[in-house]
Amino acid sequence: MTDESRRSRTRRTVLKTGATLGAAALAGCTETTGGGDTSDSTSTETNTPVDTTDAGSEATDTPTETAANTGYSVSMEPVGTVEFDAVPETWVANNGSWADMGIALGQQPPEGVWLPGRYHTHYYDDIPGVSVDTDEMTALYQDGVSKERFYALEGDVHVIDPNFLQNRFKGWEQSDVDEVAETVAPFFGNSIFSGGYSWHENYQYYDLYEAFEKLAAVFQQRDRFEAFDALHEEFQSSLDDIVPPEGERPEVAIMWAGSDEPEKFSPYLISQGTSFKQWRDLGVRDALAETDVQDFHESRGRIDFETLLKIDPENIMFRGQEGKSREAFEDTVVAHMENHEVASKLTAVENGDVYRGGPLYQGPITNLVLTERAVRQVYGVDEQLFDRQRVAAIVSGEF
Repeated sequence: MTDESRRSRTRRTVLKTGATLGAAALAGCTETTGGGDTSDSTSTETNTPVDTTDAGSEATDTPTETAANTGYSVSMEPVGTVEFDAVPETWVANNGSWADMGIALGQQPPEGVWLPGRYHTHYYDDIPGVSVDTDEMTALYQDGVSKERFYALEGDVHVIDPNFLQNRFKGWEQSDVDEVAETVAPFFGNSIFSGGYSWHENYQYYDLYEAFEKLAAVFQQRDRFEAFDALHEEFQSSLDDIVPPEGERPEVAIMWAGSDEPEKFSPYLISQGTSFKQWRDLGVRDALAETDVQDFHESRGRIDFETLLKIDPENIMFRGQEGKSREAFEDTVVAHMENHEVASKLTAVENGDVYRGGPLYQGPITNLVLTERAVRQVYGVDEQLFDRQRVAAIVSGEF
């Protein structure tokens, strides 16, 4: 793209960044972009980001908003304070966590996400009137992430942690982040889905509803956020009657299985990060936590059936299988394990306790769906725990 054409695509000045985005050095990573879940590949993460909050102040947890006729601002680490002269109409999301938040807030789907195949919109199937088609959604990652893709999408805001862009693969420098923020639209986001990245150690994590509140401030949807927050509180209270005392809670091992007949797996230890929210809320015990197995986000390592048999967890949860129905999962992955010389000896296989373990990304709607499913898996409670119609009403603004 020429400089002249770039100038012609520069966003109107109704959106602008109010803080300089922090510097973070490059690291390598290769990812694939197939239609379904794809396994994270090896990366080398060598640098930590610079906290981008202004040196003399601390980014607030509560969004700062001014009168509508003079615009408003929202603060979030690591991007600092971002000023808006108008509510964004189009947007780009890092992943399904943020995309789901936008849908919950009554917004149109994002123009693009990192990998559309990992935004599992079939979780909306039981929510009346809520559906999202990812077929026309642009994959930001296509053998790298091109700046030109951001120019082409022309979003009014990029709900992406800029440190993720600079640390997950080779290609982006701070100057690229600054260019896109200044000439297309600001960045606003935090890598909330995982607590395992070393480059995220020097700035704040947000839990799901803290991040959701921030995005609600960006889209000026406080009422919808509060309605979801109230529903979530009631949902959490219902879990109190299901989760047994600590000593009676089940043990799970969470891993990534990227094929129908897996032999090796990427292990995930339950930690902070929205992708583990349902497991933390259900109080399960992490079968991998007491072993020398390292979290995939930190080590990029893998384990095999022999290692898994030594641990022998009560329940096995496989990520990377969310594109399959329960039946299809049983006909492929589970059947493979039942016929495998080593895997067939696992307690979870013998007892029929091998399940789909949920995605990397979840927002307020998908968390309700996934937590309810997890309750069936590990506690055997087969009932609806939240009102689908109430969710639909909040999304449509009819609450």
